[in-house]
Amino acid sequence: MMNKTLLPVALAGVLLVSGCSFIPTLDRPAAPVAEHFPAANEQAGAVAAADTPWQQFFTDPRLQQVINLALENNRDLRVAVLNIEKARAQYQIQRAAQFPELGVAGTGSRQPNTATGNYANTYMAGLSMPSWEIDFWGRIGSMKEQALAQYLATEEGRKAAQISLIANVANTWLGLQADEELMTISRRTLGTREQSIKLTKLRLDAGVASELDFRQAQSLTENARATLAQQTRQRALDVNALTLLVGQTLPADLLNSMQDKKLADLPALADVPSGLPSDLLLRRPDVRQAEQSMIAANANIGAARAAFFPNISLTAAAGFASSDVSDLFKSDSAMFSISPSLYLPIFNAGRNRANLESAQAGQKIAVAQYEKAIQSAFREVSDALVGRQTLQDQLDAQSRQLDAESVRYKLSDLRYTNGVASYLDLLDAQRSLFALEQSVVQVRLAQLQNQVNLYKVLGGGWSEPSSAAQ
Repeated sequence: MMNKTLLPVALAGVLLVSGCSFIPTLDRPAAPVAEHFPAANEQAGAVAAADTPWQQFFTDPRLQQVINLALENNRDLRVAVLNIEKARAQYQIQRAAQFPELGVAGTGSRQPNTATGNYANTYMAGLSMPSWEIDFWGRIGSMKEQALAQYLATEEGRKAAQISLIANVANTWLGLQADEELMTISRRTLGTREQSIKLTKLRLDAGVASELDFRQAQSLTENARATLAQQTRQRALDVNALTLLVGQTLPADLLNSMQDKKLADLPALADVPSGLPSDLLLRRPDVRQAEQSMIAANANIGAARAAFFPNISLTAAAGFASSDVSDLFKSDSAMFSISPSLYLPIFNAGRNRANLESAQAGQKIAVAQYEKAIQSAFREVSDALVGRQTLQDQLDAQSRQLDAESVRYKLSDLRYTNGVASYLDLLDAQRSLFALEQSVVQVRLAQLQNQVNLYKVLGGGWSEPSSAAQ
């Protein structure tokens, strides 16, 4: 029992002595990548991808509507948001452990008095502070720092999930538009070949063409029909994939708006500069997530080290105590008690040492994962930059080749009609033209999706609310 005025003094004293920390200094490793990207294309005054809101990168209003639906309804993104709330609560739990817990308590006991043979009653009521560990060695503080870093890592993980979602939606949307264009080409080709097989049958019946010509025309017609069936199936699969990403059934007007349109007719995507590899450490959420995980693992070492030192805890109570319930709340029944305790581990079969070694190994693993995240980011950006440099050249070359094949097909058809060339020459021109028309669409799709991926791997698709609102 002690004077109640000593309680604030005692609590202030233990708070002042607490606050040591055994968290080691974290030396962030140097980025294990080159200083510059290969095939980099810097643009003076261009806005970085991470500073370009997705609404400015994807200028197609239809695609913007689809992305908005995905951000509102995608379940993976919803889970990522809920994980942030969970991590925030865990941080608050660890933070609360640094402060004493107060509550109202009441107790009653009845014990025999061995001297008199009677029973003694004791009643107590008032404020109670359960056993509170004084964080003298920083164990709880280290756990709080670990929980904070994990919370920040979860926040970065949500940003990374949003970036991936937006890119996946855009790429699936572009793939669906390519499906529509390919189906249009196949329908047109199938119609042309059906007309051709009718003419060939008439020429066969008239004795002008051979059965070989008719069978070759029939084979090409069925080939176009099979290709159309395959593309129809692929379109249905892409619709299902986009529906899953969006999280709801796609509006019919959006799907109908894609018919009879070409990839070349879509609004252009914004071009973004590559920047430097060092920018990725600041702009890519997944790299920042790995960094926060490394900080959390480092803080865990501090908690493991503190376990080797004495555990100092404090229990206190203030209120009233009396042997009679009727006298419990009288002024002369006031009481106050404070009970400090100390526990120093001597033998625990090496558990503390094992915990420290586990924490140190975990920290090394987190460092390696951080370095791997940087290397993966560098590789992804490098691949996208190489694609940007070569896919446009490939598209230009194949477009010129398509123009040449279109002229060749017209000339072959004219020569065959006039009896100058064989039907085999005409069929070869038809096959080549059909294959090139599809190839140009596929290369254009790859080029557009590469632009989307470059925006993604440079950290685009996420910006702070203040930036997005501008």
